[in-house]
Amino acid sequence: MPLWTGRFKKQLDKKTNDFNSSISFDCRMASQDIKGSIAHATMLGKQNIIDKSESEKIVSSLKGIAADLESGKLEIDMSAEDIHTFVEGELTKRLGSTGKRLHTARSRNDQVALDLRLYLLDEIEKIDLALKEFIDVILKKAKENYDAVMPGYTHLQRAQPITFGHHLMAYTAMLLRDRERLADCKKRTAVSPLGSGALAGTTYPLDREYAAELLGLSGVCANSLDGVSDRDYVIELLSCLSLVMVHLSRFAEEVVMWCSWEFKFIELDDAFSTGSSIMPQKKNPDIAELVRGKSGRVFGSLVTLLTVMKGLPLAYNKDMQEDKQAVFDAVDTVLICIDTFAAMLDSAKVLKANMRAAAAKGFINATDCADYLVKKGLPFRDAYKAVGELVAFCIENGYTLETLPLEEYRRVCGLFADDVYAAIDLDNCVKGRNVKGGPAPQRVLFEIENAEKLNK
Repeated sequence: MPLWTGRFKKQLDKKTNDFNSSISFDCRMASQDIKGSIAHATMLGKQNIIDKSESEKIVSSLKGIAADLESGKLEIDMSAEDIHTFVEGELTKRLGSTGKRLHTARSRNDQVALDLRLYLLDEIEKIDLALKEFIDVILKKAKENYDAVMPGYTHLQRAQPITFGHHLMAYTAMLLRDRERLADCKKRTAVSPLGSGALAGTTYPLDREYAAELLGLSGVCANSLDGVSDRDYVIELLSCLSLVMVHLSRFAEEVVMWCSWEFKFIELDDAFSTGSSIMPQKKNPDIAELVRGKSGRVFGSLVTLLTVMKGLPLAYNKDMQEDKQAVFDAVDTVLICIDTFAAMLDSAKVLKANMRAAAAKGFINATDCADYLVKKGLPFRDAYKAVGELVAFCIENGYTLETLPLEEYRRVCGLFADDVYAAIDLDNCVKGRNVKGGPAPQRVLFEIENAEKLNK
C-alpha cells in the first residue's frame, strides 16, 4: 500500500504504478534505509518526540528486519512502491501502530536523499579499495620493468627512449589523482539531509546533529530546500568515475596496441583473451576493448544526471528518481572494469626484447645527439638542424645513428668525436634523463617508492 493513499479515492493504474515504482532498483539501498531509520528512531526517542520505549522497540525491530534480509529469511516484496515503503510496511506488520510512528518528523524526500548518500559512501569505499589494489598491481609491474627500455611516443610516432616502468607510472599518477578526487567527493557526500522534511523542515524539536553523528556523517545540510533537492554529490561522483574511466580507457587502448603484432610489447594471458569464430590464429584483447567501450556508458550516466538536474525548480521533483539507475550502473561498471583490468595486467607477460628492438629504430635518440652538440658549445637550433640532416642521410642510406660512420657525423659537424656513440646509446640516453619525474631507472624506482607511500 503506498504511503500517500489518504488523499486519493482511486487506486493507481497498474501501468502507471509500474512506471512510478522504484523498488526494482532502489531495493539495493535496503541496509542504508534501515540504518537511517534506526538513527532517526533513536533521535526521536532521545528528543521525547515519541516514547522512549517505542523508539527502542522500533530500533530492535529494524535490526531484526536487517538480519532477516541478510540471512534470506525475509525477501523484499517487489510489488512495494519503493524500499522505504517496504521497510516501513514490514515494521508495521511486526509492531502494529508503534511501527507507524517511525515516519514522524520525516519525509520520503529527506529519507531517500539520506539513503542515497549512505549508499554512495559505501560504494566510494569499495571503488577506492579497488583503485588501491589496481595501483598495487601497476607498481609491481613497474618495479619488474623499471629499466626495460622502450620507445616513448608523441602523435603515436616513436619519439624518445623511456622505460616500461616509467610508462606504467604515468597511469599510477592518474589513478592516485582519482583516489584524491574520490576522497574529496566523500567529504561533500557525508552530510545528513535528515530533518529537511519534504522541503521546509519540521515543527518537531529534532536534534539533526545527533542523528548525523549516529550515522557517522560530518554534519547536516544547512538549508532544507537544498537538503532534499541537492544531487551535486551524485554528479560529482559521476564526474570522478568518468575520469577513472578516461584513464582506464587510455590504458586499455595502449594494451590493445601493445598486443598487436605491429607492437608485440606484451602478451595477455589466455584467461583474458578471446578467439575468432572463423580465424583460428586470432587472440583478441576483448577485455581491454570492453573496458574502453564501457567508458561511454559511465560518461552517459554523468550526462543523464546533468540533463535531469539542469532545469529543475526547487525543491524535490520526481525527475530526481532517475539519479539512482544512472549512478548505480556507473558504480557497478567502474568496479568490474577496475577489478578485471587489474587481473588482466597482473597476468600479462612483458616482452622486453621486443620493446628494446622497437626503441632501436625510429631515431628516438636524435634529441640526445643534438644535446651532445649543445654540450660542446653549439647553439641548440644549429645542433637540431645538423642532426636533422644526419637523420635524413641515415634514412636514405639505410643507417641508424648508432651505425652511422664517424666521418659522416664529422661531414655535417666537426664537433662530433668518438664519444658520440656513448652519448646516443639507448641505455645512456635513458639514464641521462635523471631529473625528478624522468625515466632514468633510479628515478623510476624513487617514483615507485613514493607512490607506494601514497597508495595507502
